[in-house]
Amino acid sequence: MTDSGIPPHQIPAPPRLLPDEVHRAVGPGTALLRLETTGSRQSLLDGAWWPRSRDVEREIPPLITALSEHLGPIARVGLDASAWNGIPTRLVVDDRVVHLDSFPVGDDTVLITRGDNDHFSLMVVPPDTMPEAARTVMARAVLADNVTRAAEILLAEIPRPAAPSVGTVLENHEASCS
Repeated sequence: MTDSGIPPHQIPAPPRLLPDEVHRAVGPGTALLRLETTGSRQSLLDGAWWPRSRDVEREIPPLITALSEHLGPIARVGLDASAWNGIPTRLVVDDRVVHLDSFPVGDDTVLITRGDNDHFSLMVVPPDTMPEAARTVMARAVLADNVTRAAEILLAEIPRPAAPSVGTVLENHEASCS
């Protein structure tokens, strides 16, 4: 028992966040990812990625390079067509051809294929996300027992700008009509 009277096994673990040093070193085109460290791969997501833009030709090569160091050669990348600017059918990364597939799925993920049929699903953190929110959603995405889809994690954790209230719009309209 602890001083609080709660058994140690019932004390919630502190949130698992990425180290701040990672974000200090991030520049445009840098891949930020976390892969699930268990061998089971039973969660919905195998990791998370925080691109700095929606430019495929600028963002995908460093992601592929980073993943290849841990997973071996990457054969294909599947992207949401509505979330990226101009998806080519293939890119040459580190002297290897990587095929790009685009689907109109809107699911906030990128699918990575190694070999013929080994797939990894990475949550895509929107490029304009604030660092603290990005670290939070990335840590949640890589939990071994995560059963939450990428879109749900992002909606729950990333604050969105508040829309103007109805009163504010009407007040502004009345002021402009006077």
